[in-house]
This record gives sequence, structure tokens and C-alpha cells, in this order.
Amino acid sequence: MNIRSIAVILNGFLHDFAAGIWLAAIAAIVLIHRMHGGQPLEIVTVLNSLERIFFWTSVVAMVVIVATGAGRTFTYVENWYGPDAERVRRRMLIIKHVVLFSAFGAGYLAVYSMVFH
Repeated sequence: MNIRSIAVILNGFLHDFAAGIWLAAIAAIVLIHRMHGGQPLEIVTVLNSLERIFFWTSVVAMVVIVATGAGRTFTYVENWYGPDAERVRRRMLIIKHVVLFSAFGAGYLAVYSMVFH
């Protein structure tokens, strides 16, 4: 296996791993924010700090997702499944990315006010 193949595989792994980290960070923010109710100020202060840590972790994950996604664009093997299947696959990838960018935007809209209240 050559260095380019290893880099392509590593890039894909980092892309998927960062997406998982992003989703876990957003979920953690929501769960931590729900713990605020009825807690003493000292605990709420710690919870707010955790929310900010997870928020900025999610931002770093988003940067990695975008960077490695761009890398995937330039390293993808053409016509792996044949011309007809590739046309369908490309359409599905476009739809997937529209849905995912919407999810990223909605996720940040939902948690921003939780973190920076």
C-alpha cells in the first residue's frame, strides 16, 4: 500500500470520527444544560464551563469535518460502481450534504443559546 492510499484512508477515518465527535458534543451540551434546573450556583457554574468546552470541541470537530470533506472531494475514486450507479450516488451525496449542513446549522442554533446564555 502506498502513502497516498494510506492518506486517503486516514482522511476518511478522521472525517467520520470528527462527525461522531461533533454529534456527541452537541448531545452533551443538551444533556448538561438540562441538568441546570434547581442546582446551586456553584454546580451551574461548573456545568456552564462544561458546556463551553463541548461547544468549542464541536467547533474544532466541524473544522476537521469540512477540511477532510474537502480532501475527500479530491481523492474520491471515479466510477467505482459503474456510470449509472455513480450518477445516483452523486445525487444522494448532494442530498446527504444538504441535510447534514442543515443539521449542523440547526444544531448550533439550538445549543448556542444554551451555552452563551
